[in-house]
Amino acid sequence: MRYLALRHVADMLRKYVGVLLMDLWGHGRSSGSCTFGDREVFDVDAGVGEARRLGYQRVITIGWSMGGAAVLRHAGLAKNRTLSHELRVRHPPDAVVSVSATSRWFVRDTAPMRRIHWLAEHATGRMVARGALRVRIDPGAFVSIPASPVEVVRTIASMPLLIIYGHRDRYFTLEHPRALAAAAGESAQMWLVPEFGHAEAGVCPGLLDRIGAHLASLAAGGAGPVEAVASAPRGGAVVEAR
Repeated sequence: MRYLALRHVADMLRKYVGVLLMDLWGHGRSSGSCTFGDREVFDVDAGVGEARRLGYQRVITIGWSMGGAAVLRHAGLAKNRTLSHELRVRHPPDAVVSVSATSRWFVRDTAPMRRIHWLAEHATGRMVARGALRVRIDPGAFVSIPASPVEVVRTIASMPLLIIYGHRDRYFTLEHPRALAAAAGESAQMWLVPEFGHAEAGVCPGLLDRIGAHLASLAAGGAGPVEAVASAPRGGAVVEAR
């Protein structure tokens, strides 16, 4: 994992719960090529399965930016046992936290998202992404368009879900968290944080402790003191994706 900001996030959250941190397809030491939240559901599924194998009683997935879309899609596919690319994801989480995620595909409303589309849609852009950003992008991504996060989130209504978004996000407008929360229904919580930017690089003071305390409560089943989970190394785990 080469992203120092995400390492900092993981270290902060480990004060509250166990954390398994992963590189998604096409990033860092992971194999394959980036598909922007489509096939990344299989990475998330492998992470949840590994947490179960390690003996964690409750597993929460948390994803940042593209990872936020991936954990939403994974939860829906796993809960409803829906095939993706003729494969089945087998390890549903107990709760989901999605941070700075898009609600739909092909968003070009902002300058940063237009740059990302250029990187993805042009051979020169993919070469730049590989050389400068160390991200390998699949040129065939979205040839078959997968269900979007806002479509999938409707199917996980009974699963605890937290949607976190920053007012200072330069990538996505407030339309996205509001659309996700509306589609998810009453089981979803939404935090709109005034000083927060985009994903792990945009965290503001106090946000990680607030998230950590919420994760510990979720790992405890939503009841009981946070400290009981924080002191139990196999009580709850967070599978973190970026």
